[in-house]
Amino acid sequence: MSARLRKTSMSDAKFLLMLCKTGVRGKLQTSPRKMVNTALSDEEKGIQDKESKEESILAMLGIIGTILNLLVIIFVYIYTTL
Repeated sequence: MSARLRKTSMSDAKFLLMLCKTGVRGKLQTSPRKMVNTALSDEEKGIQDKESKEESILAMLGIIGTILNLLVIIFVYIYTTL
């Protein structure tokens, strides 16, 4: 009876080990998720809104500056070829 008990306990142990391996493998293959703090205070929301507005203004200034630089290059090219 002890041999039968050992045989079943070994198969149970192998089964549990297999479950643990697949569980760990499944956890490792899950995609990482961003942790977002949804409980923001009014002050933090105001700061984020202000930073967002500043970023959009800077992006627009960058685009305008690039267009102006291209216009200058075109005019200089035309002026030098005349």
